[in-house]
Amino acid sequence: MEIATKFTNWEVPELSALQDSKAYQLREHLNKGGKLNRVEKNWLTEAINGNTYFRRGIPLRGWRFDFTDVVHLYWVKQFGHISEYYAVDKTALRSILHGVIDEIVELI
Repeated sequence: MEIATKFTNWEVPELSALQDSKAYQLREHLNKGGKLNRVEKNWLTEAINGNTYFRRGIPLRGWRFDFTDVVHLYWVKQFGHISEYYAVDKTALRSILHGVIDEIVELI
């Protein structure tokens, strides 16, 4: 999988300028066959759910870091409502949610 793809029409820095970013390092690590540890899973889940550009990726300075291959779709019932989230796993999803969670269902 590519490290990132450009998603803007304007000039952006070279992708190599982002090598020190967490998103770049995680995508590179996964591309080399590496596995994520708990801190990385939690960070990735928070970063994906904390942006308004992409549901399964992270925007960074005009580049999209796609993590479709490692995130899954979940429905969460909480406070009488069902919400949709993308997360690496249920534990990472719980780390970003606050309050009582009635149920988490992974959609396949």
